[in-house]
Amino acid sequence: MKKYVIYVGILIVGLLLGWLFFSNSSNNEMEHNHSEMASENQMWTCSMHPQIMQPEAGDCPICGMDLIPAEAGADGLSPNEFKLTKNAMALANIQTSVVGNGSIESNSIKLSGRISENEDANVVQASYFSGRIERLNISSVGEEVRQGQLLATIYSPELFSTQQELITASSLKESQPALYNAVRNKLKLWKISDKQINQIEASGKVIQNFPIYATVSGTVSEKLAEQGDYVKQGQTLLKITNLNTVWAIFDVYENQIELCKKGQEITVTTNAFPNKDFKLKVDFIDPMMNPQTRTVDLRVVLNNRNGEFKTGMFVEGIIENTSSDSEQKLFIPSSSVLWTGERSVVYLKTNPNEPIFEMREVVLGKRVSEQ
Repeated sequence: MKKYVIYVGILIVGLLLGWLFFSNSSNNEMEHNHSEMASENQMWTCSMHPQIMQPEAGDCPICGMDLIPAEAGADGLSPNEFKLTKNAMALANIQTSVVGNGSIESNSIKLSGRISENEDANVVQASYFSGRIERLNISSVGEEVRQGQLLATIYSPELFSTQQELITASSLKESQPALYNAVRNKLKLWKISDKQINQIEASGKVIQNFPIYATVSGTVSEKLAEQGDYVKQGQTLLKITNLNTVWAIFDVYENQIELCKKGQEITVTTNAFPNKDFKLKVDFIDPMMNPQTRTVDLRVVLNNRNGEFKTGMFVEGIIENTSSDSEQKLFIPSSSVLWTGERSVVYLKTNPNEPIFEMREVVLGKRVSEQ
């Protein structure tokens, strides 16, 4: 009986040792498997930039510091999501904004330009005959002239002799009408009016210094001759510009060209009138690009009857609603995009009430503003 008791005791001790051994082995295996799973899902972040989440250790792409393991147990977050504390949000200076389909404020481009004279209103005042400028009544650029105003007087030997021919031919117009008409037509080719021709014929006196009158009203924008100069037939004396209308010429860069169309509404502002906006239409877009500035000219015609705009003045233009209505586009602040070289990513706050962010890769379109 004593022997059976010993056998039973040995059996109990063996069962107890087996339970202890296999129980520890199972626990160690479970802990090992859990450790392997944790290491596979381990994410690495930067202590200074907690928005950086990488699947393996390395350097922070922003500051270059060594990455540290991200805290485990992230409340069921996906690999692309991370959660920040209030202190981390403050240290990283993270700001969020609500984005959506482009509004008028976000879907616009700002252009810089300057005021230029309206070249369609430019007129050159030329001499229609050769001669010497005896008197020039325009002293400087910027003077206002009126149509019919005396600009200069010119002595022309050729015109002088032709006037003498007219006086002689006028006495023979009954017998030699062809000669008479030929002389008159010769004077008309020099833009001598019928009134002036009749005056010479009636007085029988030659005009020694012939007058040059302004053909248009405007402002002298260029002076190309001086008193005493000898000018040839057709040579320009003055350039006269009508400043009742002026051009606002804006620079459009390559990435903005397709956003600008003729007939679009543009709001023009200038520092000279900070509280006044001028809403106009795009009149012309130059098809040729300037190779030095890599820009094309966009032109707007401004009414300037009150003389508000001066040539050379700087202006700004804002074109709104630059995208096509048929295209669905999402507009986001340019500061929210992180360029990594091969891709562009943004961080989306998935829960408005929790500091949880998700990294998403995006495909960028054209930049339409400076924000």
